[in-house]
Amino acid sequence: MNTASVAHRGAPGASTNALDGARSTAAGDVSSGGVQIDHLTVRFGTRTVLDDLSLTIRRGELLTVLGRSGCGKTTLLRFIAGFIEADGLSGTLTVAGHDLTHVSPHQRNLGLLFQSYALFPHLSVFENVAFGLRARRTPNKDVARRVADALKLVQLGDAGHVMPAQLSGGMQQRVALARALVIEPDVLLLDEPLSALDANLRASVRSELKSLHERLPNLTIVCVTHDQDDALVLSDRTLLMREGRIAQLGTPQQLYDTPADGFVARYLGAANLLPPQVAFGMDDVRYNERERVACLRPEALRIVPLGEGHLHGTIASVEWYGAVLSVSIALDAMPGEPVLVTQQRGHGMMPEKGARVSLRYEADDVVLIQP
Repeated sequence: MNTASVAHRGAPGASTNALDGARSTAAGDVSSGGVQIDHLTVRFGTRTVLDDLSLTIRRGELLTVLGRSGCGKTTLLRFIAGFIEADGLSGTLTVAGHDLTHVSPHQRNLGLLFQSYALFPHLSVFENVAFGLRARRTPNKDVARRVADALKLVQLGDAGHVMPAQLSGGMQQRVALARALVIEPDVLLLDEPLSALDANLRASVRSELKSLHERLPNLTIVCVTHDQDDALVLSDRTLLMREGRIAQLGTPQQLYDTPADGFVARYLGAANLLPPQVAFGMDDVRYNERERVACLRPEALRIVPLGEGHLHGTIASVEWYGAVLSVSIALDAMPGEPVLVTQQRGHGMMPEKGARVSLRYEADDVVLIQP
């Protein structure tokens, strides 16, 4: 996770204290600590990467920016950091009440962490974390105190004398995080901070980031990721992007339970999209819906004996993922598009390939969405 710290603006009253949360204004006030982007467009030649994007990130909010490669999520982060040089660039940026649209990167009070660690191998953990403070000519006594506080915050309080090569990947990542936090940034920007980690370590570091945000409730964090689990676990809100535009913005639960369309539904997890004439009975007013499709999450479906449910079909496959079974069923009503059912092992009837079964679900579990 590469880390960079951008120098403080130096304007009177501009300082924030991310480590102790000493801000006097109400949380959520963009003018005191959040981010406001208005009508941002970024073009490289004939390619439009971001298209008239406007976004408000509240002070103290952890926003994850999610999307496929090339959707513009990293370009958005780099715009906030001041690193974008494009043929066509328009829009405005306000951070903590300051217009940073034309402010150079080193004058923005931001903490940055990217995918590679980029720790200085010849410097100790203490000196790596202190680097940004020394660049600002912070007095030595303040450097010692603030580095100690930052290392304690990331649970590396006794590691100041250690060299980076002696640390595991997860510990190096925490050093990089401490280096970004020690400058007391207005906003912490994370670009794919967990992508280099294996699955088990990724889950552990994700939990640490969640805990860190809880300990620093006034720190605004913007985290770019392609991983839906990062978004679901970490976010106060999630911004899902598609081809340079906002596909949907809301809490992870809102995006999962009430997706705007089929793209959002499938990105946040497996989703069965059925014609309303298949999902609903003829006595349901939604049966005649023509513009939208019925979205059913796999966990909302229950496999029951044939004839005891709403839909009928044949089990095409059964896959075991430890405690969870993933079952594919070819419906009689649409045999060419099997539906997916997830079931906790030991709950309900044991599915077998080739068996004839029915599916049961509650009407409230069905959401009508745009295709």
